[in-house]
Amino acid sequence: MQEKIADLHRRREEAYHAGSERSVERQHAKGKMLARERIEYFLDPDSFHELDLLARHRAHEAGLEERPYTDGVITGWGTVDGRKVFVFSQDFTVFGGALGEVFAEKIHKLMDLALKTGAPLVGLNDGAGARIQEGVVSLASYGGIFRRNVQSSGVIPQISVILGPCAGGAVYSPAMTDFIFMVRESSHMFITGPDVVKTVTGEEVTLEELGGAMSHASKSGVATFVADDEKACLDDVRFLLSFLPSNNLEHPPVDDLGDDPDRRCPELSEILPDSPNLPYDMHKVIQATVDDGEFFEYFPHWAKSIVCGFARVDGHPVGVVGNQPMVLAGVLDIESAEKAARFVRTCDAFNIPILTFVDVPGFLPGVDQEYGGIIRHGAKLLYAYCEASVPRISIITRKAYGGAYVVMDSKSIGSDLSFAWPSAELAVMGPQGAVEIVYRRELQQAADPTSRRAELVEEYTERYANPYAAAERGFVDDVIDPADTRRKVVAGLRLLRSKREELPQRKHGNVPL
Repeated sequence: MQEKIADLHRRREEAYHAGSERSVERQHAKGKMLARERIEYFLDPDSFHELDLLARHRAHEAGLEERPYTDGVITGWGTVDGRKVFVFSQDFTVFGGALGEVFAEKIHKLMDLALKTGAPLVGLNDGAGARIQEGVVSLASYGGIFRRNVQSSGVIPQISVILGPCAGGAVYSPAMTDFIFMVRESSHMFITGPDVVKTVTGEEVTLEELGGAMSHASKSGVATFVADDEKACLDDVRFLLSFLPSNNLEHPPVDDLGDDPDRRCPELSEILPDSPNLPYDMHKVIQATVDDGEFFEYFPHWAKSIVCGFARVDGHPVGVVGNQPMVLAGVLDIESAEKAARFVRTCDAFNIPILTFVDVPGFLPGVDQEYGGIIRHGAKLLYAYCEASVPRISIITRKAYGGAYVVMDSKSIGSDLSFAWPSAELAVMGPQGAVEIVYRRELQQAADPTSRRAELVEEYTERYANPYAAAERGFVDDVIDPADTRRKVVAGLRLLRSKREELPQRKHGNVPL
């Protein structure tokens, strides 16, 4: 028996050092951690339980003579802050982290277990894509991952961490997960690389420009979060998990940060500029309202005219959405509507209440926007809010004009509680535009059009650009002192914790994708 135990230990040691010394050195020389080092750093100490440590490929006919244990991916489960999490970590030192049949079977098994036991799945991606030697078997194996991504969607949180190359078909599994993390300078995602792009289109582009972290974070809207190095990235993943439940049947974890739920926010009474045409930073409104000003922003580098992110109120996680007057006056455009819609649906899937701050002058006008499908993309956000059954509170801080007001979680589309500051302007459009349309003929005939226009704008502003007509009709539940915003939100969320809403039975709705 001792000989057999010794043989087991020898095999396990082989598996723990499956990559060659040269490939390990190269990985470290790039400033990257090894697959096991990443898992050790990410999970709570001594909590990792590995699966399929001794798995090896069966692709003898493909000419793969080496048969290292693990087959290039490490899989198992552990804990983050004491909560169960499943994780796989692709090992670039074994076959370049390329996916073959056994590699994929390990991930399939892990995904099935995560779904059955109701725990988050975190994928640490650092691989060369499909294993060419295994041909169509590799491609079919990807299909098994994609199908499981969809089966798990909205049931358990799925998080993709890109810590190296991720190319070709391999990008589609991360694309179907809930969040994608990338690292500056060392993470790359693309369907076709720079050489193929140059051959086919003649365009010259660097690897970083084409598929780097900041390109995907600011231009394509693929990378949700970006970090400066691997450890900071993994720290951010842990922080994100602190806001999420383990699955769709649980509530998010509560963490009392010690911030008084009865605290007033006097700074909010002074935050708006005197002129409604001047900007202010919506981040400051959010930070004043939430616990300890702690706000984890979602897609901070993309679609900046809307702000989304996670925070806590009264110790409970909330998803916060707010128009950003500092960027394009806070308008809704194609990208901001898509970003917010994705965020709202994510919160709704995982039982996270949604708090919306509204200061929206409308949808962005323009030929590019219309041809790009602003109608369709704006409808995504409208659909997401209408479908959401979690507690929803909206606060109108200033402008709430036209269809954009309706889309931003108005009372009429199902917001549970809708509050307005005294500065709120609920109207079909702004005073200047309204006067030009309603009083066009009168202005054409006026002896002094400029002064008459100013009089009419002032009259319209006084009559319509306020929250009281809406309050009279119940379209807002209350007009509140800005300093009481946090107290009202705390009270509202406490009320809504027992909310129950039954949606019509159906296979699924048809989102305007």
